[in-house]
Amino acid sequence: MNRIFGDIDDKYIELEEAEILLQSIPYDGTSTWGKGADKGFEVFMDTTPNLEFYDIETDSEVYQKGIHILPAIDENRSPEHVYEAVLAKTRDLLNLNKFLTFFGGEHSVSIGTIEAYRERYNNLTVLQLDAHSDLRPSYMGSACNHACALHKASQNTNLIQVGIRSMDVVEKPFLDKNKCFFAEEIYGNEEWMDKSIDLMTDEVYLTIDLDVFDPSIMPSTGTPEPGGLTWDTTMRYLKKVFERKNVVGFDIVEFAPIDGLHAPDFLVAKLYYKLLSYKFFAKQS
Repeated sequence: MNRIFGDIDDKYIELEEAEILLQSIPYDGTSTWGKGADKGFEVFMDTTPNLEFYDIETDSEVYQKGIHILPAIDENRSPEHVYEAVLAKTRDLLNLNKFLTFFGGEHSVSIGTIEAYRERYNNLTVLQLDAHSDLRPSYMGSACNHACALHKASQNTNLIQVGIRSMDVVEKPFLDKNKCFFAEEIYGNEEWMDKSIDLMTDEVYLTIDLDVFDPSIMPSTGTPEPGGLTWDTTMRYLKKVFERKNVVGFDIVEFAPIDGLHAPDFLVAKLYYKLLSYKFFAKQS
């Protein structure tokens, strides 16, 4: 039986009519500390019926645009095989002219989606919200490791990084300090928001590693880092991005649920729905 987002009516879930597609990629093969990101999508889906589908901020019910859940990409033989499978699937999905959303899995799954979008859009910006820079050219023998998730994008897209607060020295040559907004530098002000958006091209692909949030509100991730972003700050920023740029797709990764701890589960479900609300109903400037 196909999964249904929340408890929305059948008329909003069919592929032909839905404007939004949700593709899960439950791969957790390269994570090196906390495991469980392969379980994240099912917990996310189990949480969505608890959402209120009216969004106060945008005065909208975005589910009426239609949300179709695609069969999971179940490739797990190697990170390279996952990359190839995700790349091929994303290329195919882009031909459907729907709004594509992706749910990990760990962050290595984004390498394939970003590459497909780079091929489609000539001057793509990748906006990365993350605690970690993920710029290693290779890690543990693979360029498709979660620690390498944005390396390729740093070389062939306009990469903007927000919330970074952990990295290895080998990543420094690949980090553009003019386009990286470290967490400790953005506390207590919002000037960085407009500055970062001004650096973006028209089309933006958004990749959100949930460890960008402070672990006090998002402990359910494989590599939590203290000093993360708050919910309100992140939502104000993302709304600005959607208002001023054409967000062409997004992914959410690194959700590793903790049994019995439901608040982070709901945060993830709410985040996904808010992004859709911003995409379709935030006023374009």
